[in-house]
Amino acid sequence: MPHSRTGQGDTKASRGGVLRRLGEWCARHFVIVIIAWLVALVALQVVSREFGGSYSDNFSLPQAQAQKGLDVLKAHDPQAGGYSSQIVMRDDQQPLTALSSQMSTTVADLKKLPHVLSAQNPLSAPGTPSGQQNVGPLSDDKKTAYITVRFDVQPSTLGDDYLDGVDTAVQPLRSAGAEVEYGGPLGELARPSADDRVSELIGFGVAVIVLLVGFGSVIAAVVPLLSALISVVGGLAILGLLAAAFTFATVSPTLATMIGLGVGIDYALFMLTRHRQNLIDGMDPVRAAGQAASTSGHAVLVSGCTVIIALAGLSASGVSFIALLGLAAAVTVVSAVVGALTLVPALLGLIGRHIDRFHVRPPIAETEAGAGTTPQGTWHRYAQRVERRPLSFLSAGVAVVVILAIPSFSIQLGHIGDGADPTSFTDRRAYDLMADAFGPGSNGPLTVVIDQTNVPQSQRSALASKAQQSLDGVQGAAVVTPLTPTQDGDLLVGTVYSAKSPQNAATTDLTNRLVDDTLPDAVQGTDAKGYVTGTTATQVDFRDIVASQLPVIIAVVVGLAFLIILAVFRGLLVAVKAAVLNVLSIAASYGVVVAVFQWGWGGPALGVHGKVPIESYVPMMMFAIVFGLSMDYEIFLLSRVHEAWLRTKDAEGSVAHALEITARVITCAALIMVSVFAAFIASDNIVVKMLGLGLAVSVLIDATVVRLLMVPAVMTLLGRHAWWMPRWLDRVVPHIDAEGARTEARSASH
Repeated sequence: MPHSRTGQGDTKASRGGVLRRLGEWCARHFVIVIIAWLVALVALQVVSREFGGSYSDNFSLPQAQAQKGLDVLKAHDPQAGGYSSQIVMRDDQQPLTALSSQMSTTVADLKKLPHVLSAQNPLSAPGTPSGQQNVGPLSDDKKTAYITVRFDVQPSTLGDDYLDGVDTAVQPLRSAGAEVEYGGPLGELARPSADDRVSELIGFGVAVIVLLVGFGSVIAAVVPLLSALISVVGGLAILGLLAAAFTFATVSPTLATMIGLGVGIDYALFMLTRHRQNLIDGMDPVRAAGQAASTSGHAVLVSGCTVIIALAGLSASGVSFIALLGLAAAVTVVSAVVGALTLVPALLGLIGRHIDRFHVRPPIAETEAGAGTTPQGTWHRYAQRVERRPLSFLSAGVAVVVILAIPSFSIQLGHIGDGADPTSFTDRRAYDLMADAFGPGSNGPLTVVIDQTNVPQSQRSALASKAQQSLDGVQGAAVVTPLTPTQDGDLLVGTVYSAKSPQNAATTDLTNRLVDDTLPDAVQGTDAKGYVTGTTATQVDFRDIVASQLPVIIAVVVGLAFLIILAVFRGLLVAVKAAVLNVLSIAASYGVVVAVFQWGWGGPALGVHGKVPIESYVPMMMFAIVFGLSMDYEIFLLSRVHEAWLRTKDAEGSVAHALEITARVITCAALIMVSVFAAFIASDNIVVKMLGLGLAVSVLIDATVVRLLMVPAVMTLLGRHAWWMPRWLDRVVPHIDAEGARTEARSASH
C-alpha cells in the first residue's frame, strides 16, 4: 500500500512536471514560440478565408409538428410550401392601385429570381372578406400592400449578393415614389453585417484601465490583452473552417469572441500574477514562468476543461442549433487555454525581469505583505471579520441574490420579433408598416394544414365544415381565413392571424391551443392529421423544445461541475456548496435580464423597442457559460484554500490566507470580464445585448457577492468538515490536482 501511494504521488508530480517543463521551455525559447504563434495565426487566416464556411440561422426541427406540416404542404403544393417573406410597400401620396404596371413588372421580375417558388401580386389577390379585420395584402386606404414571396430555401441563407436582384426587381416601385421595405427572413438578409469592433474596443479599453489601476504595471496590463487577442483571432479562424462542415448560427462568432476574450484575459492574468510573485520571491524569469505554469497553469487547465464540459452539456438539449453554439464558444476557450499555457510563458520569457519597468503606480503582487511574511493586509482583515460573523455575511449575500432573482419567476421564453430591432433596419420598418395597416398579427400568420389524404371523399365535406367551425371560434385569433383545398384535394389550408404580435405570449398560447386542442378536436373521429406551420409556429415549437430541455441541461451541467469540484478538492460539502451557490448567482442574473428586457426596466435605454420576451435559448446558453466561467474563480480561490489547508490544517486561517492572495486578482479579473461582456450591449443584435448583460451581471455577482462574501462565510461555517470525503467515494472519484497543490504540499513537507 505505501508503494501504491508513492506511485500515485509520482504520477501527480509528473503531471505538474509536464506543465512546468512546458512553461520553462516556452519562456526559454520565446522567439520560436512567438514566431510559431504568428505564423500559425497568418496561416489560419489565409486558409479560413479560402476554405471557411459562412454562418446561417437556417436550421430545422425534424420532429417538430411545424416542420412536419411544412413537409406535408411541400409534398402536395410546392408553391404554397417553402419559406415565405414579405416585401412591403407604402405610398402616402397616391393609392398603390395607380402603380399597377410597376407592381406587375416587380412581381414578374421577382418570379424570375433563383429559388423563388411564387410571388403574389397584392393588387389582384383576393382581399379579406367584408366584416373581418383587413389582413391584406392591400390596405383599406390602398396605400399599403405587401407581396408574399415564397422561396425553396430560407431567404436569410442566400447571401448579400442575392439582394441585388431583389433591389432591381422592386426598383420600378421605388422610382414611382413608393417606400419599399423587406420583412421577415428577406429583411434579416438585408440587415447590415454585425460589427463588434466597437464592443471589443470598449472592452479592451476598460480592461487596460482595470489592469493599470489594479496592478500598476503597463507591461503587466498589455500581456493578458495581447495573448487573449491572439488566441481569439486564432480560435475564430478555426471556427470559420468548422463552419464549412457545420451550420453555425450567425451569432456564433460574436458569442465565441465574447467568451474567448473574457476567459483569455482571465487565464493570462492568473498566470501573470503567479509569475510576478515568483519573481518577487527570487526566482529567475524562466523558472518563475515554469512554476506559474505548474501551479496556476493547472488551475487554467482545470478551469478551461470545466468551461468546455459545461458547454458540451448543451448537446443534451437534442437541438443541433444550440449544441453548435456551445461548440462555437468552446473553440475559443480551447485557444485561450493553449495561449495561456504557451504564449503567455513565451511573452514572460521575452520580458524577463522588466515586467514592472513601466508603471503608473507602485506595482502590487499577489499579497500586500512582503515575501516570506505572514499576510495581514486588507483582505486578510476582511476575512477575519467574516470569520467572526459568518452567518451575518452569508445572510446578506443570500438576501441580495434572492432579491435579484425574484423577476426570474415570471420569465417568458419566446422569440424576439422584428419589432424590437432598430428603426434603421428594413425588417423593423416593414414590421411597423404591416402592424399599422393590417394589425400586429399580420407579421406572424399561422398556416393551418389538415392532411385528409386518408379520409374518404364522402367524409371530406363534413370534415372541412367541422374544422372551419372549430377554427372560427378559437380564442385569441383576430382573423381566420376559409380553409381551401389544395389542387390535389388532399389538404385543407387556411391562415390564422393572432390578435397580438408574434412575440407576444398570447400568440404563443394561440399556437399551442391550435396544436393541442382545436385541430385534434376538429379531426377527431377521422384519419386526418392537423398541423400549424410557418415561421411563428416553428419558433413556438423551438421555444417549447428548449423549455422542456432546460431542466435537463441544468442537471447535466450542475452534475458535471459537481464531479469536477469533487475530484479536484476531495470535499463532498465543498462540491455541494459550489453547485448551490453557482445556481443562486445564475438565478440572480436571470432576474436582472427579465427585469430589463421583459419588464422593460431600461430596455429602451439599451436600444430595445418595447418589452420583449427572453429569447428561448438565452437562459440555456447563459447557464452553461456562466456555470463554466464561475468555476474559474471557484477553482482559483479554493485551490489556494486547499493548498493552505493541506499545509496547515487550519480551516479558518486557510480561508483568510486564500482571500489575501486571490481577492485582488479575482476582483480585477471579474471587472475585466464584466467590461468585455457589458461592451457587447452596444450590439444591434438583441440576443447579443441579452447575453452580454446576462453574462456581465452573473460574473459580477459571482465574483463579488458569491465568491468574496458567501463562499468565505460558508467555508468558515463548515470548517474542517468542508474537506470531508467518504472513503468509498474517495476510491471511486478520480484525482485531479488543481494548481499542483498536493504536489507542492508534499514537496514542502520533505
